[in-house]
Amino acid sequence: MLEKIISVDLIEVIESGAVQVRTKTAIMEDGKQISGSFHRHVVAPGDDYSKQDARVQAICKATHTAAVVAAYKTAQATAKP
Repeated sequence: MLEKIISVDLIEVIESGAVQVRTKTAIMEDGKQISGSFHRHVVAPGDDYSKQDARVQAICKATHTAAVVAAYKTAQATAKP
């Protein structure tokens, strides 16, 4: 039997307060992984994280304080292209 399992397997908070999320997709056959891939995305301070994995939401709630969001937006506005 084939089964597709998607899970968040890595969550990192970087200096700017952005949360990097790695999602693993594993294709399993009879309990053994036969294929797998990874996808990464970033949740920046100020982004809506309400549809993220529960653990990602908890980390964003703890790290995306008003001060962090303001500092991130200021840094983005003053960044040179």
